[in-house]
Amino acid sequence: MVTLTDIERESYKNSPIHRLDPRIKLLFVLTIIIYVVSLPRIHEKNMVRLLAVETYMLLLVLAAGLDLRYFFLRILAILPFGLGIALIQPFLRPSFIENYTPYPLDLPLGLSMTYEGLAFGSSLLAKFLVCITAIVLLSSTTRLRDMVAAADRIGIPREFTLLLSMMVRYLFLFWAVLKRIRIAQQTRLFDIWNRDVPRRWVIEQVGNSMSAIFIRSYEQGERTYISMLCRGYGSGYEKAYYRTKIRTQDVLFLILSASYLLYIHLYI
Repeated sequence: MVTLTDIERESYKNSPIHRLDPRIKLLFVLTIIIYVVSLPRIHEKNMVRLLAVETYMLLLVLAAGLDLRYFFLRILAILPFGLGIALIQPFLRPSFIENYTPYPLDLPLGLSMTYEGLAFGSSLLAKFLVCITAIVLLSSTTRLRDMVAAADRIGIPREFTLLLSMMVRYLFLFWAVLKRIRIAQQTRLFDIWNRDVPRRWVIEQVGNSMSAIFIRSYEQGERTYISMLCRGYGSGYEKAYYRTKIRTQDVLFLILSASYLLYIHLYI
């Protein structure tokens, strides 16, 4: 199972990709996503171009020295969200397609498939895969704190980065609270999958755990806000980050990546 601590542990490794400036990595991922989304919905070269982009990012994963099992587990955990949307596309007839070619397959309940729907569903799934690969690569090679700092320094609205920074800080705190509750339940031999106890009692215990987390989060929020006021929150100096300069190798990486995308688009 991949936990929050696993995600942060991977980002502390030392590799050429980890040492890139967080702003460069964030701009790189945004460029990948914008390029992938801007590709035509249905085009004969879509799959080849997406495969080339995916291959490039997998090479970056190898250069970063990431745990491949951990990396692909994270992708597989997110993939079903896009897979569910892509699977229904062959049975739909979007308005942006004028002419449809029926697929010669007899299906129950009066369902029918089209070649255009299959092409659109395949392209949609491939785009989703490339985008989540880029996002997982970013989160695996960049510390969450540095990611928020990079977003703030490239001009993301201050309100958004402030909320994101608070979420990053206390996400791990509430994960620790949940872990303590689970340990306490295990010491009392509580097992949610135990069929020897009434299901109603199990549901009640799960509800009690959720209530405990809610109450603790509310109390923690009150203490956190008081601490923020004591430290000058609202004075305009809420965030203090390490100031780093973009180096030559960072710029070269961004230029080479952009050139590769341009080459894919023009010559593939």
